[in-house]
Amino acid sequence: MQTMLSSSEIRSRFLHFFKQRGHAIISSAPLVPLNDPSVLFNTAGMQPLVPYLLGEPHPAGVRIVDSQKCVRTVDIDEIGDNTHATFFEMLGNWSLGDYFKKEAINWSYEFLTSKEDGLGLDPNRLYVTVFGGNQDAPKDTDAHATWTELFARAGIKGERIYYMTADARGKEPNWWSAGDSGPCGPDSEMFYDVTGTLDLGMTKEEYMAADDRQDIVEIWNDVFMEYLKKDGSVVGKLEKQNVDTGSGLERVTMVAQGKNNIFATDMFSDVMEFLNGRSPEGVMRTKRIVADHIRTAVFLIGDGVTPSNTDQGYILRRLIRRAVRFADDLGLAQKKGETRSDLSAVADMFIKKYCDVYPVLLEHSQAIFTELEEEEKRFRETLSRGMREFEKLATKDISGDDAFTLFSSYGFPFELTKELADEKGVVVDELGFSENMKKHQSLSRAGSEQKFKGGLADDSVATIRLHTAHHLLLRALQLVLGPDVHQRGSNITQERLRIDFAHGTKMTDEQKKAVEDLVNEKIVENLPVIRTEMNLGDAELLGAEHEFGAKYPDRVSVYSVGPKGATREDPQFDKRFSIEFCGGPHVNRTGELGRFKILKEEASSQGVRRIKAILE
Repeated sequence: MQTMLSSSEIRSRFLHFFKQRGHAIISSAPLVPLNDPSVLFNTAGMQPLVPYLLGEPHPAGVRIVDSQKCVRTVDIDEIGDNTHATFFEMLGNWSLGDYFKKEAINWSYEFLTSKEDGLGLDPNRLYVTVFGGNQDAPKDTDAHATWTELFARAGIKGERIYYMTADARGKEPNWWSAGDSGPCGPDSEMFYDVTGTLDLGMTKEEYMAADDRQDIVEIWNDVFMEYLKKDGSVVGKLEKQNVDTGSGLERVTMVAQGKNNIFATDMFSDVMEFLNGRSPEGVMRTKRIVADHIRTAVFLIGDGVTPSNTDQGYILRRLIRRAVRFADDLGLAQKKGETRSDLSAVADMFIKKYCDVYPVLLEHSQAIFTELEEEEKRFRETLSRGMREFEKLATKDISGDDAFTLFSSYGFPFELTKELADEKGVVVDELGFSENMKKHQSLSRAGSEQKFKGGLADDSVATIRLHTAHHLLLRALQLVLGPDVHQRGSNITQERLRIDFAHGTKMTDEQKKAVEDLVNEKIVENLPVIRTEMNLGDAELLGAEHEFGAKYPDRVSVYSVGPKGATREDPQFDKRFSIEFCGGPHVNRTGELGRFKILKEEASSQGVRRIKAILE
């Protein structure tokens, strides 16, 4: 009998399987996208790789494999069932213009069923769907033929390959795209019978009913990316055919370990045992929600997200506060003499579970505990008052103004208000709340833009000097560490500058000194700092540093540093030391800066480093 594989072994076995087939293993990107400001989180394995799926060469080659951290909250109402999670890992192998359908399908099947170097799943419990065709692309007969041949060769009998079309379920199955614009294409999805009791082979109607009952669950998806979507419509084919496969580690671990839900796997079992021992029997959905949300919060804080009322921070705050609310339903509370709350104890268990694979969790463990405990404390301080206010309001339908008051004065995320209202059969005015939020965000954004233009805390002389030093530092990092270094965040005050930049490893002392020396060399040269307005296309052709994926106007402001003889009339861009899209302000010459010194270099999140520096 085959020994049950742990989730860590499954992840390692997957990476090794494809490494043996010519794939380079790459690290997971952080949860917060580095090059896509249109989304809050990486929600799929493909998102960090979109530039390469569109044709940009990947430094690791045309075959790569990874386990990508992802967060999705669109299905948050489903959390607590057998298969959904807000945080998950997506195992993926990628072909960037190399192999295509036949190899991808055969390797998927081989890894799932091989007892030697795969998962050893029973092939007789596999069911497959393929794209049935629509106005954008024809029926995927190639994928269907490949599966038919493969099952016949393996001696697997019964109907188990199904063409899926939009008419079958009222949505577009077996077609994958990350959004309204970008690479897309048909896919082939693999499902596994988790009951072990279904007849060998099912009609399409029987298959769909089994899927609805969660008697079968999706465990793998081969996406054949050969089309390009723009503004919601497919506009043509990509220059190269790509393969994007995805297998959710949680689900595949569930079936490999013979469980019928992800919370019974080794990923959650210790935490669920802890929660069962601290809270009443039953209420399993509530315990699963607490476990899921705290695990997601651990990974978000580990990647540098902190609770707030906007963007990623709002999602994190919502998850933590939702976990607190459900923990209260379980009667969880910090016991006398204990230094950590139950929720922090759960977080600690997840850190220990994942720290070997994601050491950033251990590096940031204190920050994780601090943020969790402070957010829990903040929410608990207002929770009882907020609940009293909610109970007063919930005697009738809740207006948008009242929902906003619960949010702004009592810290209730709108979704929590709606959830509580649903339990009471009360309607909440979502449109009215949204209008209040828009007004609030517009005021906040206006104040933020005045206070933090270009990442600057103010427009004092000290801050402006550090801003110019920031430009010199970014260019020096690129020259010392390599051209793949790009800015991922910044904050500049009167006392110091801070830059977050894409780089996979800790800098050596020699590298830090080389960067310091290069910046100081350019300061001593007293180079001119020149602002020029130009067409966006011209600035891009010059190679001006800018944020990937950001939208810029047709005319942009560009700041160049150097060379020595440059003037505003003739800035000599081809000889400049650095050139960036930037709104300013800056000093006139680098000689005004003083001596540059790096105070600290550390990890900000996975694949992102942080430097704090001063001018003496």
